Amino acid sequence: MTRIFQASEIETAVDPAALVDAVADALAAYSEGAVTVPPVGLLHFDDPPGDVHIKYGYLHGGATYVVKIASGFYQNPERGLATADGIMLVYDRETGTLEAVLMDRGYLTELRTGAAGAVAARLLAPKEVHTVGIVGAGVQGRFQLRMLKHGVSFDQALVWSRSQERLDSYRRDMAAEGFEVAVTTEIDEIVDKCDLIVTATPATDPILTRVRPGTHVTALGSDNLGKQELSPELLLDAAVVAADSRSQALHHGECAHAVAAGMAPEKVVELGELVTGSVEGRTGSTDVTIADLTGVAVEDIVVAEMALKGLATL
Repeated sequence: MTRIFQASEIETAVDPAALVDAVADALAAYSEGAVTVPPVGLLHFDDPPGDVHIKYGYLHGGATYVVKIASGFYQNPERGLATADGIMLVYDRETGTLEAVLMDRGYLTELRTGAAGAVAARLLAPKEVHTVGIVGAGVQGRFQLRMLKHGVSFDQALVWSRSQERLDSYRRDMAAEGFEVAVTTEIDEIVDKCDLIVTATPATDPILTRVRPGTHVTALGSDNLGKQELSPELLLDAAVVAADSRSQALHHGECAHAVAAGMAPEKVVELGELVTGSVEGRTGSTDVTIADLTGVAVEDIVVAEMALKGLATL
């Protein structure tokens, strides 16, 4: 019988710290070719603006395959609705039987994206991170801060948004979770004060155009054609440009814009290659490093399987 789980059950089923390790292992498996992950299905809407992603696949030797559908409609908060929604379908790999429907409403996607950000920071951030900069005061901006503590140590966070109202809400929410958060509407303040910057917006034009030497940037927003948070020059000048998926990043990530501006595609390495040590990451204290995350189905597979295991113990 197919089991159906609601978001309220799913939200307590996954250990965040364990998920960061699992996502790192999954990205390594992806880079080693130990997974089957077809190209992403993308739907784009202009009026109102929104995206739908369909991601699916399986780990070789695994017991399941997973199909994930996730949406993001960016004017939903103005309607009193959540920006994201989603569902994950978990099937038995040997029989094709639908084992479970995870009606997570996008929670697992937000969680695994946060975990991928923590993996990128663990691999590429400078040795000492005093201030984390979060560009974007939405849901993923919150998940990034929550999950980063499982990847790196830091003292405080500085959060940017164009909306003071959203910043005030972010600060209240994260202070209640024990985070020391300052806020700003000036992007230059993020650049000048932060050692590690995470961009988590649906921007279609670059927000971040410069960084200080030694900074690491993780960019999350370019998960569909037409989106862009970083100027191409940042990638052209960076010591390391790492993607969760090279093929996806070159198709619709920040890397696609940089290649169009003259960056060699061969410059892009994968986080999984950094996990295994087959390629080198940061080598100096002044290196600028960039992670371009478009979201890979292996992350959905491992978070769905972890959720099912956790639900079995509740």
